[in-house]
Amino acid sequence: MEACHPQDKFNATLYDAIALVIITPQAFAGMWINAFIVSVLCGTWLKKKTFNSNEKILLVLGCSRFWYLCTTWTYSFFSVIYPWCFYVQPIPPLFAAIQSFFDSSNLWASAFLCVFYCIKIATFRHTFFIYLKVKIDRIVPWLLLGLLLSSLFLCILAYDFTDKTCCQNLTSTSLGNLGKSNTGTDEHFFPMFFLSGFGITTSFMAVTFSALLLLFSLWRHKLKMQTNSMKDLSMDAHIKAMKSILSLFFMYSINFIFLVLMLIYSMKMENSVMFLISVFLYVFPSVHSLILILSNPRLEKALLRTLPCVKGKVCMK
Repeated sequence: MEACHPQDKFNATLYDAIALVIITPQAFAGMWINAFIVSVLCGTWLKKKTFNSNEKILLVLGCSRFWYLCTTWTYSFFSVIYPWCFYVQPIPPLFAAIQSFFDSSNLWASAFLCVFYCIKIATFRHTFFIYLKVKIDRIVPWLLLGLLLSSLFLCILAYDFTDKTCCQNLTSTSLGNLGKSNTGTDEHFFPMFFLSGFGITTSFMAVTFSALLLLFSLWRHKLKMQTNSMKDLSMDAHIKAMKSILSLFFMYSINFIFLVLMLIYSMKMENSVMFLISVFLYVFPSVHSLILILSNPRLEKALLRTLPCVKGKVCMK
């Protein structure tokens, strides 16, 4: 491995140290939650030897979030405790490539999950929508394959970008996913900036349209039940579903804002802003994955079986 000698020294700031202390429990909680999702799904697959489309997307999402949190926390830890290791090639481009791969996988898998729920649950009579509802189970594996290939493409670009710029005044001390570049690296940074921004915006638009369509479908169905004097229990279920979708959409909206801010401030020496961004970006995968567990009967039952065991061990100690 060759040594990389940037002109500016790699300095861990107070914000980086404080952020590391705060995000460490968040990262480990998120890793545990997503590891739990993956283990339950894999255990189900070993018993039944089959995966439905929902479980396929959840498995990819759980794996990508687990490794995203793991690699990002490792990057943050070494950037604060052992910053000298980022002088050595090929450590900086490897970290950037791995983070980019799992970040993209996480982003698109969560968007695909929203689109999948919309197609499965919403009731529209449009021919194309009916076609998607019938074919969605066959489309999901191809969507996941496209997700992995596009993430791999971004991974290669991230490696190439970091490899070209790490010895040209690139500093990687922030807890974000992108390094801070100077004017000389703008021409290398622009393709990554553009593709990252395009991916973030496109996935958010997919989530937005899916959430709005699903809300409209549930609201229309609720009105039909009111006119037909349906049972209050079914009405309550629809209202609860609409509230859940609105809360998830609100979370996605805030996450989108923070992702855009991360792209903007990753080029600036604004560690105080990056500190706040990093804290939230660690919270979202954990909270969203926990909501997915509570909204899935199989995962919720497995969690309820696990929690008494954890409480029992704590009491024994």
